[in-house]
Amino acid sequence: MSNIRSTLTALAALLWAALLVPLQLIVLLFFKQHRYKIPQFFHAGLCRLLRVKVVVSGEIEESRPTLFVINHISWLDIPVIGKVLQGSFVAKKEVEGYPLVGPISKLQQTIFIERSRPAIKGHKGEMQEHLENGDNLFLFPEGTSSNGIIIQNFKSAYFGLAEREINGHHLKVQPVTIAYSRLNGIPLTRGTMSIVAWVGDKELLSHVWAFLKRGTVTAELRFHPPVTIDDYDSRKTLASDCQLTIAKSLSRALTGRAEP
Repeated sequence: MSNIRSTLTALAALLWAALLVPLQLIVLLFFKQHRYKIPQFFHAGLCRLLRVKVVVSGEIEESRPTLFVINHISWLDIPVIGKVLQGSFVAKKEVEGYPLVGPISKLQQTIFIERSRPAIKGHKGEMQEHLENGDNLFLFPEGTSSNGIIIQNFKSAYFGLAEREINGHHLKVQPVTIAYSRLNGIPLTRGTMSIVAWVGDKELLSHVWAFLKRGTVTAELRFHPPVTIDDYDSRKTLASDCQLTIAKSLSRALTGRAEP
C-alpha cells in the first residue's frame, strides 16, 4: 500500500509541476513583476501533496528586500520556505544540474553559486542585482545540509551582502529557524530525524522515495527579530550571532518549547 501511495504522490507532484511551469513561463515573459506568485502557489501545493504541515511563528519582516538566513536540513526545506515566503533561493551550483529540480529552480530565479570563498565573492554582483530589484533572498549559510539536530558553522563570507547598502541603508537580515519536529504527531528524535534530513552522500531520489512512504511531517518556521550589520562590529560577528539564535531556537523546537 505504501508503494502505491508513494507512486501516486510522485505522479501528482509531476502533474502539479507540469500544470504550473507553462504559467510561470508566461509570467516571466509578460508579467515579471508577479514572478514569485506562481512558485509560492506551487510550493504550497507540493507541501499538501507531501503531507507536510507548516507551522509559522514570529513576525516575518515585510520590508523588501530582506536577506533571510536559514539553517538547512533537507530538500524539503525548499517547498516549506517557498510556501511561506516570496523570493529567490541561493543554492549550490550542483542543484542547477539536477533533473527536473534544476530547471524548476531556474524558473523561480534561483541563484546558483560555488561554495568556495572566492566563488561566493564572485556571485555578489548577481545577488546585489536581485536585491536592488527588491527581491528577497533565502540563504543557507551552513553551505550544506545538517542532520536536523545540530547546526553547522555559518560561513561569514555569505554575509558579505549585509555590508552593502540598498537604497541608502544596510540590508536587513532576518534569522529563521527551520525545524522538523513531528512525524504523525510523534516527536522526531536523533534516531528518526534521518527520515527528513538529507545529509552526506545520500542519493536524492532514494531519499525522496523513502520519505513518501511515511506519514504527515510537521515543519516549523520560526522567525526571529531582523538585524543589520550596523548592530555588529563585523560580518563574522553577525554570522555567529545568527547561528547562535537559530541553534537555540532549533533546540527549543525539537523539545516542544515556544520562543521566549
